[in-house]
Amino acid sequence: MTTYTARPVEPSVLKELRTADDAGRPMTAFTDDEGGAPLRCCLRRSAPGERIALVSYAPLRRWAAATGAAPGAYDEQGPVFVHAEECPGPDLDGHPFANAHRVLRRYSAEGRILGGELVDAPDDDAFRTAFDDPAVALVHVRAVEYGCFLYEVRRP
Repeated sequence: MTTYTARPVEPSVLKELRTADDAGRPMTAFTDDEGGAPLRCCLRRSAPGERIALVSYAPLRRWAAATGAAPGAYDEQGPVFVHAEECPGPDLDGHPFANAHRVLRRYSAEGRILGGELVDAPDDDAFRTAFDDPAVALVHVRAVEYGCFLYEVRRP
């Protein structure tokens, strides 16, 4: 049985984003007094008192550059929270941010949206269903309330 792995923002990309984000803006760090921000570097929620930053990130653009895909108008950038300093990355047991409804947005190898599905919680069964379509190359997991990118899962 295939297990599907959540992919955080890569450490080399995080280093770039902490200098200038995908919109060309410098990072502005702040102390998260309340906690709860969904961190894309370690795929967990922030704790009160952690230094974090909200940066603009273009996950499909970066994937397309590495694969030769041409997503055209589907290339988008949006806000993501990351630690302001290097962190150890995720320590995953299962799928992150699985405590709420999520949208699984499916993409082709060309970078085109093939559809999406609202799921109660992202799990291996939901990803298996998404990848049952042989045209699906990767899936973005997104928050329902704002549509924000949470993480990516690629075809195994």
